[in-house]
Amino acid sequence: MPVAAEFESGTQGPLSGVRVVDLSRLASGNMLTHMLADFGAEVIKVERPGVGDDLRRLGEAQVWWKVYARSKKSLTLNLKSEAGRELLLRLVEHTDLLVENFVPGTLEHWGLGPEQLWKRQPGLVIVRISGWGQTGPYAKRPGFGSLIEAMSGFAAMTGFPDKPPLLPPLALADMVAGLAGFGAAVTALLARDRGRCEGQVIDLSLFEPLHGILGPWAAIHAATGRVPVREGNRSEVASPRNVYTCSDGRYLAMSASMQSMWEQLARAIGRADLVDDPRYLTNLDRVRNAASLDAVIAAFIGARTLDENIAHFSEAGVTVGPICDPSDLMEHEYILGREVLVDLPDADLGRTPMHQVFPRLSRTPGAIRTPAPELGQHTAEILDLVGVGPDEQAALAERGIV
Repeated sequence: MPVAAEFESGTQGPLSGVRVVDLSRLASGNMLTHMLADFGAEVIKVERPGVGDDLRRLGEAQVWWKVYARSKKSLTLNLKSEAGRELLLRLVEHTDLLVENFVPGTLEHWGLGPEQLWKRQPGLVIVRISGWGQTGPYAKRPGFGSLIEAMSGFAAMTGFPDKPPLLPPLALADMVAGLAGFGAAVTALLARDRGRCEGQVIDLSLFEPLHGILGPWAAIHAATGRVPVREGNRSEVASPRNVYTCSDGRYLAMSASMQSMWEQLARAIGRADLVDDPRYLTNLDRVRNAASLDAVIAAFIGARTLDENIAHFSEAGVTVGPICDPSDLMEHEYILGREVLVDLPDADLGRTPMHQVFPRLSRTPGAIRTPAPELGQHTAEILDLVGVGPDEQAALAERGIV
């Protein structure tokens, strides 16, 4: 089982005192603000009354919401109403960072563009997430992650050469954008607090962060005329690197592209002679002749079970590891020993395992402070902050504004 834990509601993180208003929906914005919340920011999720964030309906048992809305607060607010927009502007006066992922131009249409927001809070940092960015010919196009994963080059590089391109089985473009947005948001807050500027806009597309981690393909193409091709589990820049089938039907991943590692591998499979084979002298040679080299390695691995292979190659100092699925990881020694998962109380399920805070800071660590909020759980608290009393709150609720 995962490491048991409790919520750390009394702890403060390095971002304590930073207030974030999150207008985003689904994965990218929630990934960004979930990390801010883990490190102590007060994150206020602004949700549609009676409906909530679409993340609440993603997957089963609201587990996406439970994980990525942890340590946040929920305020219901109808931004399509003039009264709702005015309440948001009053909240902005007490806010450091605002995150949104509407189609570009939506906030301006509502009278909530950056210039209007800065009139209320000049130091406001605004993160604007969209599929293709706030400018350019695709700015107004729909930009779901699957489209970005397709067009960025990721899918064309993923899969086997005799099969169609593969889209990832997860919200990859959204999550990568969320990680990039977290770094950008903290950078902008630091610049503001050091007097370099007041508020500013962070124009965060889903496309550019994913495109940026795919490697220097543009430079490769300019230098050689080549484009990346699907290699399956091989790599076009390193060999040997593959996934091999063991005698018990389980899978072993191996990466031995460094020259010293390759030489250790050759000795470990009883083929030290391959080190001097002209086909495999350098990494580039091994990439060119990966098929024949993989056949030799696969024959050795295929004669042994996964556990036997791991024990053998680990003793030889060769970098190998098992292909794990989530059920394998639940009680894996690394997961338990490193406390990668925490098992937290859950009102619906009893307890819910979820990933631990990352990265790990030695002196100002993050923490999971509270469970994901119920819809509108903190509406009264936040309206109190902007000077809305109980009677007015009741009237707003009756009108469907909150």
